[in-house]
Amino acid sequence: VCVLTPFGSRVHAPWCMAVTAKLRAERGLEVESMWSDDGFVLRLPDSDAALEVDDFVLSPAELKDLVLRQLGSTSLFAAKFREAASRALLLPKRRPGMRAPLWQQRKRAADLLAVAARYSSFPVILETYRECIRDVFDLPAAAGVLGKIQRGDIRLTRVESEKPSPFAAALLFSYIANYIYEGDAPLAERRAQALSIDQSQLEELLGDTDLRELLDAAALEEVEAKLQALEPDYQARHMDGLHDLLLKLGDLSDAEIVARSARPEVAGLLPELLAARRGVRVRIARESRVIPVEYAGRYRDALGTPLPPGLAEAFLEEGPEPLTEIIRRYARTHGPFTTADVSARYQWQSSAIETVLRNLNSQGKLLEGEFRPNGHHREWCDPEVLRQIRRKSLARLRREIEPVEQATFVRFSTRWQGLTVPRRGLNALLDSIETMQGAAILASELETEILPARIADYHPENLDALMAAGEVTWLGVEQIGDRNGRIALYLTESLPLLRLPETLPAAGEKPRSERAEKISAFLARQGASFFSEIHAACGGGFPGDTVEALWELAWAGRITNDTFYPLRKLFRPDDRKRKPESFENERPGSPGYLRRLRSRTSTGQAQGRWSLINQRITVALTPTQWSANVAPQLLQRHGIVMRETAIAENIPGGYNTIYPALKTMEDSGWVRRGMFVAGMGAAQFAMPAAVDMLRSLRMDPSSPEVLHLAATDFANPYGALIAWPKIDGQTEESAQHHSMARTAGASVILINGLLAAFLRRRNPALRVFLPESEPERSQFARELANKLAALAIQRQSRRQGLLIGEINDAPAREHFLAPRLEEAGFVNTVLGYQMRRSKPLIVTADAAAEIEEQNSPDIQESA
Repeated sequence: VCVLTPFGSRVHAPWCMAVTAKLRAERGLEVESMWSDDGFVLRLPDSDAALEVDDFVLSPAELKDLVLRQLGSTSLFAAKFREAASRALLLPKRRPGMRAPLWQQRKRAADLLAVAARYSSFPVILETYRECIRDVFDLPAAAGVLGKIQRGDIRLTRVESEKPSPFAAALLFSYIANYIYEGDAPLAERRAQALSIDQSQLEELLGDTDLRELLDAAALEEVEAKLQALEPDYQARHMDGLHDLLLKLGDLSDAEIVARSARPEVAGLLPELLAARRGVRVRIARESRVIPVEYAGRYRDALGTPLPPGLAEAFLEEGPEPLTEIIRRYARTHGPFTTADVSARYQWQSSAIETVLRNLNSQGKLLEGEFRPNGHHREWCDPEVLRQIRRKSLARLRREIEPVEQATFVRFSTRWQGLTVPRRGLNALLDSIETMQGAAILASELETEILPARIADYHPENLDALMAAGEVTWLGVEQIGDRNGRIALYLTESLPLLRLPETLPAAGEKPRSERAEKISAFLARQGASFFSEIHAACGGGFPGDTVEALWELAWAGRITNDTFYPLRKLFRPDDRKRKPESFENERPGSPGYLRRLRSRTSTGQAQGRWSLINQRITVALTPTQWSANVAPQLLQRHGIVMRETAIAENIPGGYNTIYPALKTMEDSGWVRRGMFVAGMGAAQFAMPAAVDMLRSLRMDPSSPEVLHLAATDFANPYGALIAWPKIDGQTEESAQHHSMARTAGASVILINGLLAAFLRRRNPALRVFLPESEPERSQFARELANKLAALAIQRQSRRQGLLIGEINDAPAREHFLAPRLEEAGFVNTVLGYQMRRSKPLIVTADAAAEIEEQNSPDIQESA
């Protein structure tokens, strides 16, 4: 039997399932079925009893129940369950980096389904039902089609023929193709027939307007009190106010009028109002109530309420749909309500009221869903009332947390970035890179400060492995000096989504040289290439010119390299400055000279394959799409995004660029807006997890949290989001002499989120910030001295050392911190405080070479 309609597969699929379930339940027939965009086909066992048209026409009320009953036994459910389980990481790979064959995934999904079917509230099963019903099917449309068929708006034509029509023939061909390998159906499709689910939880997942978790109970009560004029500002204060109250709320009893009067004497004006025929006392639901005279005919026609004689004819005229008007007024003046609430108010048939409510819902004048917190039944609500409740609920969520001090925010920032408890392994490195995507980072400090602060026992080989595997890509942002610059790391799959689109070019972009243009044209034509190929395409010449052109394009963000080695060699040049004798004897300009010079250059700052960034980006983003992608990335990196965050991240257009995306995320309930950090800009957005963490950090830690990190680290808010602190009595001359800035080599020491010290690169002058009151001053001094001692020992292992000659523009020996430094192991020398030298370390030649490779560029000694 072929059922042909033009409504599409989203309507045919649930309809076909419902018919199959109905035939199995009523006739005991095992029916095979298949649907497509043209209709659906059923194959029935040989039987003497022919099917009637009524067997295919269901009532909209039973459609959903039949679909839920049949869905678990379909191959569609098994396939969606496998996909959902894979997304939930319940089907891990046996061998990382290798694909699992489809038959193996289906078998393992079948085994999981066999176990999960025993639990009616298993989350992946519920998610599978939700995905099938909400994403694959269109139940409302199918119910609408069946309703129109029952009402006669859509006509059914039954045709019996020996040969199929063209549409039926295409449908039958699809049926044959679908069942030709029916015996190979995986175990999941056969076992899913015994599946049972928790219907109550499924209803919560499928609800169109399930807002029980979002709406606040206090906000709902506040809106209801306002709508019912129970708040003092909305209560009646004179006889005209009483009349307006009746016009707004409709019928009211004497007790309800007293509760809505500002003073007792106002309610005493009710007899005077009735005498003036501005109100009428009637009997509704066996109770004496007062209605405005303007609504007399409406209550008479809708509820059969008897009216007193003597009313003007103008108030007794029949109006269209009087019951609908009464129920609409009830909805506008109440919060979410049920059909039973209206029925109890007017003592009227629930079926009649339900019909009116359904009609209003179909017209968009009422919303159906689950609104009241801790509610149990489906409810109705006026759209404007729901908007008021939702706005107040969001406002209460914003006021839920009081602004914290900036020191607490600093503790939150370091903890959110993972600096307090560094992780280990390749996955931890990948997670850290995913968090810092798009952030401008000094290339010289990425592997010496930024990544080691987050990854315990960081090894550069791990970053090389990720880049070689194509997982990570670096992109130049700006050049700083001759041998440094800012770069941004991206996951390769996220690069097209987060890179600044061409429609928002960086300000002040410099024109490119002629050789850089040749390199761009060659890479666009040839693809990823090595230095020798690029240099030859530029027409030869000095290799140094080609290297400069390559880095000109790299810092402009036009090209990248598949390794990090060129960047390492850029700010860590080769220590061997002497040329081999054979090289010195070569005449400049000779082929041997150029060959040797090219080989030495290509193995350094230009090693690896260079490629155009545009060749890796196939999707052209609009500024709106880019801001929608960047806003979640900033939230993932910082937890809390504010105006200062957009300035620190150098977002084109500032905060206004990402604010619409953040506002949309807040309206969807993904983030919260409020004043989370005191002294910062308004309109701060935070992830729910960030709010919880920020709230947990209000109290000071039991043991001091001491951290040392680079000043340029984006986990350090000082100098970017928070201004540098000043020392009491500091003059402009001293501040200029020891200005604090987020520069290369500078670092900070944080104690409990407060800036305790600022260290500059190769500068013995130390800037220290200690509390004025005891015992915090002594405690901070002890912790700071111990941290400086640990830092000095660490630098000794790198043969750098730490010298403290001045503290706050005064000799170090005269500062309050001096005794604590001596207790920590520092020695007072002529130059200042230095750490005692440890015993010499004896290492192998290979280890010495590795140490030399990892040393800073200023160390030119041999290991």
